Amino acid sequence: MTLITLRVLDGADRGRIFADLPTPVSIGREEGNTIQLNDERISRFHLKIQEDHDKLVLTDLESTNGTKVNGEDIQLRILRHGDVIFVGRSVLLFGSREQIAERLATLRGADSKNLGATGWAENLESPQPPSLEYELNWSDFPDSHMTFHALEPPELPQRLTPLQAAQVSELIEYLHLRLRDLLASVRTEPRDGRMSLDERQWQGVVDLQSRLAEYRRLVGEPPEE
Repeated sequence: MTLITLRVLDGADRGRIFADLPTPVSIGREEGNTIQLNDERISRFHLKIQEDHDKLVLTDLESTNGTKVNGEDIQLRILRHGDVIFVGRSVLLFGSREQIAERLATLRGADSKNLGATGWAENLESPQPPSLEYELNWSDFPDSHMTFHALEPPELPQRLTPLQAAQVSELIEYLHLRLRDLLASVRTEPRDGRMSLDERQWQGVVDLQSRLAEYRRLVGEPPEE
């Protein structure tokens, strides 16, 4: 069972640390939650974090004021160490300092040949676990902090039924074909190299974003049967 750590960065409970909690974890303002926060803008049972196929998944429990992760409204989200969760007036950081340091080390391309079974460097030069202070001040790659919350290509869902796999394949094919047609319509201005779309194609881009937003909501809030 995965143990998780959440630290309150802002809000009435600022400074509290909820360490090594077994999943599932629920957050809300009522007793009975794993984490009870003193925040009137948080719903009685606001969200839950559970483990599924070795991933930690955050689900908004149809809360009144919603949940954000790294500034984006979500219904479902796979959590990664260092993610920032916004609920009501409270801000929570997911992960311990050690876990966040390890993810930062991975993002900057830590040498996997020097990692032992526990993930720590075992050579003489790096006998200690990754240090958050070192990672935050590591400056060989000046944009490293910008990439921490950058969009990462998501993994495809696993263990799909044949019908679900066909539906995912069909959805990806639809998006691929729409994007291909839109890219084929781009015009390049020879004088300055700028690229442009006509208004009809631009509306196609907006429509595609709208459809993606609708798909995302339907996944997070499936219609009742």
